[in-house]
Amino acid sequence: MEWSLESVREMVAGGMQSVRECEICAFAIAMCVLLLFMWYCYRVGREHGTSPLRGRYLSGTSRIGGVVGGFMSSDCRGRGKGKHGSLLEEQNGFAFCQSSECFRCTSAGESLNQRLYHSLQEYAKRYTWSGMGRVHKGVRDQGRYLNSRPTIQRPEVFFLPDLPSAPFFSREVQRHDVELLEQSFPALLAEFESIYHQPPARSGSSLPPGWKANSTPRGQWWTYYLVNQGTPLVLNVRRCPRAWRVLGQLRTFIANNVFGNACFSVLTPGALITEHYGPTNVRLRCHLGLRVPPSCELVVGGEPQCWSEGSCLLFDDSFLHRAFHDGNPEDGPRVVFMVDLWHPNVAAAERQALDYIFTPGRLEDREGK
Repeated sequence: MEWSLESVREMVAGGMQSVRECEICAFAIAMCVLLLFMWYCYRVGREHGTSPLRGRYLSGTSRIGGVVGGFMSSDCRGRGKGKHGSLLEEQNGFAFCQSSECFRCTSAGESLNQRLYHSLQEYAKRYTWSGMGRVHKGVRDQGRYLNSRPTIQRPEVFFLPDLPSAPFFSREVQRHDVELLEQSFPALLAEFESIYHQPPARSGSSLPPGWKANSTPRGQWWTYYLVNQGTPLVLNVRRCPRAWRVLGQLRTFIANNVFGNACFSVLTPGALITEHYGPTNVRLRCHLGLRVPPSCELVVGGEPQCWSEGSCLLFDDSFLHRAFHDGNPEDGPRVVFMVDLWHPNVAAAERQALDYIFTPGRLEDREGK
């Protein structure tokens, strides 16, 4: 082959043409990938619906049986007198509705286990089985796990195996969210004051709008929910815009399934919340102390801890736990802002699957089919 200036020019021109053609092909491939990604996002968005922190509200109580924190609220008690009046039952000083419409208060059994497994299969068909080892193991053997757990830790609804467990956790395991909550202490305290000192919602009631009274053997335990079992309460949210903004900034808040709650919790002097278990071990309950008078204590798994104003306590409420306020009337109430955060050892894929399985209303809808 003879080398000349003309042949070199031809080679360079041919190379440039090839590059241009490759650029066109690469651009076309990139556009196809982008369109596929947009279609996938659209599909996921339609299947999951809008996040509750983006406006999926229900006014009044949660659609999951109207239960506040798993115990029968005044609304649930009202329904119990009607259709499900014969299903009321006292346990540990609390009234459980035992209604088939209530996810938390319904005892876990074969029916729930089958619904969990069907929901997991649906999730795997739509997405993937990858990373589902522990979730599959937990759903498959749920009855055995719940019945064989030691009495110190016995979640009532769902147990995820092989999670590190302890009554209390260090603030470092959810450092970002703990620090954010503690930095928001003045705003949350001010918002509590604004909703707590409102006039009663109706004549004959001592509670301001949005507050619910929970059953206790003595004293008063009041809660003001922003999110109740995964469902935002629109009227309460509107009265607490700063608290709602804080929830939206938390990285590990359980916002999309029935295990997620956020509320202001008040214990009056002399109040006692008797020993009980939470529904699952996949979450850590976080208490930010807003008002903490003397003689108030939280006991989890036999370990006592005291709240501190402006500081967070992280604990696993699937352990047997109780709380009390043994102070004098002049001490005033104990007040905390409570949020449910993911257990740090629940992986992202597992969180997504649990959000799908325990989406508010999913298991109930399946049972009704």
